[in-house]
Amino acid sequence: MAPERETGVRERAVSGATATSRPRGARLDQPRPPRRRLLPEWDPEAFGRLSESVARFLGTGRFIVWMTVVIVAWVVWNIAAPTGLRFDEYPFIFLTLMLSLQASYAAPLILLAQNRQDDRDRVNLEQDRRQNERSIADTEYLAREIAALRIGLGEVATRDWMRSELESILKELEVRQNGHRSDTGSFPALPAERPRGRDADDR
Repeated sequence: MAPERETGVRERAVSGATATSRPRGARLDQPRPPRRRLLPEWDPEAFGRLSESVARFLGTGRFIVWMTVVIVAWVVWNIAAPTGLRFDEYPFIFLTLMLSLQASYAAPLILLAQNRQDDRDRVNLEQDRRQNERSIADTEYLAREIAALRIGLGEVATRDWMRSELESILKELEVRQNGHRSDTGSFPALPAERPRGRDADDR
């Protein structure tokens, strides 16, 4: 019996286990089957929007008016109506139960709406912080560029600088001409005053 069992195991090893023979849970290339949940499933985004709309309605004057009308009608009916038609006689225990139930549901809905608003505020603050960081970086870049331009413009010859340089050159020429005139007694001809004829070298 042992040799036959060994040969059977060897044949299965040679043939190899195919992908279909493996259990489905061990496959990694296929999605796992959905698990069955005891609780009902819901869309968190839709539920959050519903909670915000309910909380927004609870914070309006319309809700207070309607709630006051319902409570007054409830009390008046259970006091003035015939005894057989009264469904909640004094001390209005059923009305107290309904108001407690309403408060127990309203508080979590308001908290959920506040949490969603806090999440939105947090995202907006993060976006504002990033925008401020980008604005600061752009401002610093522009400040550096303006400083570099001012440094570069400081090395460029401006009109006033050229005028001052020309004036200093003219003064120096006048001083030289006056000194040469006092030595020789004659005023030398400037290059522009030389005759316009051809030079001997040009011939």
